[in-house]
Amino acid sequence: MSDSPARVDIAGDGWRVSGALTMDTAASLLAASRDIPLPPSGVVDLRDVEVVDSAGVAVLMAWKRRAFSEGVRLMFEGLPSTLISLAELYGVEDLLQEPAT
Repeated sequence: MSDSPARVDIAGDGWRVSGALTMDTAASLLAASRDIPLPPSGVVDLRDVEVVDSAGVAVLMAWKRRAFSEGVRLMFEGLPSTLISLAELYGVEDLLQEPAT
């Protein structure tokens, strides 16, 4: 059984990410996200992510860097537990779990 390809969609004033966020999908997801503006709300909803590996953490960090360079505050919601565990392992959990202000 193969995982669904990763995609990022505009959902209201945020982004919704779905599918597999893995080494196999990270590059294409990043490329697709470059073609759309960052979400006005700054919210990226990850509740529909089916599977994640360390490449998923790298994608989120790349989005954080982009947001910083564009002066946008980016917040992730619905983080899968696997993603939180990987972020803790790499010491970046605080960057991924910043609360909205």
